[in-house]
Amino acid sequence: MNTAPASAPAAETRWLTDEEQGVWRSYVQATTLLEDHLDRQLQRDAGMPHIYYGLLVKLAESPQRRLRMTELAMYAKITRSRLSHAIARLEKNGWVRREDCPSDKRGQFAVLTDEGLAVLERTAPGHVTAVRGALFDRLTPEQQKSLGEIMRIVAEGLEPDEAGADLPWLR
Repeated sequence: MNTAPASAPAAETRWLTDEEQGVWRSYVQATTLLEDHLDRQLQRDAGMPHIYYGLLVKLAESPQRRLRMTELAMYAKITRSRLSHAIARLEKNGWVRREDCPSDKRGQFAVLTDEGLAVLERTAPGHVTAVRGALFDRLTPEQQKSLGEIMRIVAEGLEPDEAGADLPWLR
């Protein structure tokens, strides 16, 4: 709907065109369905949501399979509170452990355990098959390249460098 609310002057709002509205709604529908598809696959195959899988992947890629909790929150684009809850669940499963940071008494590391790495290795083939089938197999190589460029531009615009930015991992 391209009508301004009665309280807002129409000249101040750049309403979406019909074409832009269609693109926006397609984007929202596709990303919602994709996230649900990946969550269901990972819950079925490993008993974890997609975000937990991403945390395990990031830890597996980090030196000594460890990362500061603040860095992990920044990578996952989530609040420190949400990360703490996720790590607690992963700890309960034996997939991650926390270690105190020797140089910062308030800091902690999340460390991927051998059991966590084994779960990741068992789960990865099914996950990549789900990603490939839901996304990459549906696009031409040119579309894949365009999608990557577009998503990088959008992400860069939403992750400001200035101090005081309201970003989840700073909360």
